[in-house]
Amino acid sequence: MTVKYSKQYLHKLEDLMAETDYILRYEKGNFKSGYCILNSKKVAIVNKYFTHEGKINCLIDILKSIEVNADKLSSKNKTLFLELSQTDLKI
Repeated sequence: MTVKYSKQYLHKLEDLMAETDYILRYEKGNFKSGYCILNSKKVAIVNKYFTHEGKINCLIDILKSIEVNADKLSSKNKTLFLELSQTDLKI
């Protein structure tokens, strides 16, 4: 699957993230990878000054690294999540 770097695709990823147990927040910070995951509180923080492309890449990395219960996802988000798990980002 190819990643689409658009505002609509970002909203799809945010919607998918909302159905997980994690809370997504956009804040300023000096994160080396562009994001920070607080596993104990189930919070994912992405640098708010990133471009849409940077935010999309961060959300894909986060979704690949956290444990997501696919049974709790809606059908459209389950399809998106399965496609993301097979996607390999090349920078």
